[in-house]
Amino acid sequence: MSGIMKAIRLEQPCNSDDLIPVEVALPTPKGKEVVVKVKAFSVNESEVTSSKGESSQDFSFPRILGIEGVGVIESVSEKSTLKVGQQVATMMEGLGRSIDGSYAEYMLVHEDNLIPFESDLGWEVLGAIPEMLQTAYGSLTKGLQLKQDDTLLIRGGTSTVGLMAAIIAKYQGATVISTSRKPENISTLHEYGVDYPLLDDGDFESTVQKIMPNGVDKVLELVGFTTLYQDMKLLKQGGLICFTGALSGIWIEEDFSPFSIPSGVYLTSYAGGVKDLPSEVLTEFLNLIKTNNMVVPIGKIYKGLESVSQAHKDLEAHKYNGKYVVVI
Repeated sequence: MSGIMKAIRLEQPCNSDDLIPVEVALPTPKGKEVVVKVKAFSVNESEVTSSKGESSQDFSFPRILGIEGVGVIESVSEKSTLKVGQQVATMMEGLGRSIDGSYAEYMLVHEDNLIPFESDLGWEVLGAIPEMLQTAYGSLTKGLQLKQDDTLLIRGGTSTVGLMAAIIAKYQGATVISTSRKPENISTLHEYGVDYPLLDDGDFESTVQKIMPNGVDKVLELVGFTTLYQDMKLLKQGGLICFTGALSGIWIEEDFSPFSIPSGVYLTSYAGGVKDLPSEVLTEFLNLIKTNNMVVPIGKIYKGLESVSQAHKDLEAHKYNGKYVVVI
């Protein structure tokens, strides 16, 4: 396989107006690499950060952006166990950061980082799911060991991971309390089945304590250190907090002491990858979307690589709740 394709390839830091498709060489698979014809991908905050040159050291220029994507296998090497024509999803594992990503007509992915699936859902739906589902599912299972009848508090509930976590937790039989700082977003939390959609204001702590006088079982922390200490006070004995995100931008606190964690409650974190989303889990979830009319958090659908610039602008402006999906 040889030739050229279009991709959003960055040579240096830029702004959203510079996210213009250019012609680059088609990738060629070697060893266990697979060429995937990209059908859709989501635009993520980390890609906005990377485009500005503000990422951590694992990102480098030149680079084709895109940390996740879905598509169809176009070509494989002789050693691959996958087959041309299979539907696959991928996310993380250096994609779009240390290796070229999904903002392209084709992407080159190691077969170990691909999740095969079968679905007749539209690519606009499929493109919204990989990273969002992997992060929410991994946080709830590996991080929080969520069980039926647990009470789960989600801080940062209208983020894509927060909405997906609410969907999964409700399906697993948990009671969900979820937060937003904006009164207009409370209706969105209702839409995704949250039992107690709460405004994150000065009365928040006392409101949770009235709802759950003995404390909550689990907390999914997506806001960061700005709310972490308050979360600790809302946990019951034996409860778990999983630190997964930092919408506030505060990932690290220099003077953090382990002794600030109340005795008898537990703090963990989640920053997993593609291996935390087994193929059977992805397939089960896709079937649930189809059979149960489950709502998928999609904020806006864009058409073609030429629309990536606008998608970045809209994401920076926080224009929509849910995933910003680009369909190729």
